[in-house]
Amino acid sequence: MDADKIKTTIHELLISLGENPQREGLVETPKRVAKAYQKILEGYSRNLADEIKVFENSAGYDDLIISSGIEFFSICEHHLLPFWGHATVAYIPDKTIIGLSKLSRAVDIYARRLQDQERITTQVADELMRLLKPKGVAVMLDASHFCNIIRGVEKKDSSMRTLIFRGVMKDNESLQMKFLMMAQTATK
Repeated sequence: MDADKIKTTIHELLISLGENPQREGLVETPKRVAKAYQKILEGYSRNLADEIKVFENSAGYDDLIISSGIEFFSICEHHLLPFWGHATVAYIPDKTIIGLSKLSRAVDIYARRLQDQERITTQVADELMRLLKPKGVAVMLDASHFCNIIRGVEKKDSSMRTLIFRGVMKDNESLQMKFLMMAQTATK
């Protein structure tokens, strides 16, 4: 990420908005924005494969492993406005398992990019399928989008939910219902 280029761009944006980038409150704004973007969009420099360790499923566990209430935030690629919410991620292991925190990391890595919610949902599911080779994966995101809250239709209480199933969960309504029931119970 090119911090100097971001600073220059924000400086020009302030001028384009009719602001004086030299006034007291704005002098350091380009620097602050560049620093904020480096953190908010750090997902570009992260790779889930580098951050997880896969363990043998020595217990032979073969049912849902679910993590819910995973907070995330992202930046909408359409308007460069934030969206945020909670994710629920589950998988059915085959020969391997991972630590619970790695499900949160998967969400974090993909959310910390310019995104749309559908893509985060898909990327998390597909990457877990690729790295773990589980029997199945389910990912659900529920988020509020600033672009829907402060512009356009201006619906402050609206949210968007995305849900995807992979592997044995894709066509198994019983497993899907079990996931949804566990996800609902876990969020209460």
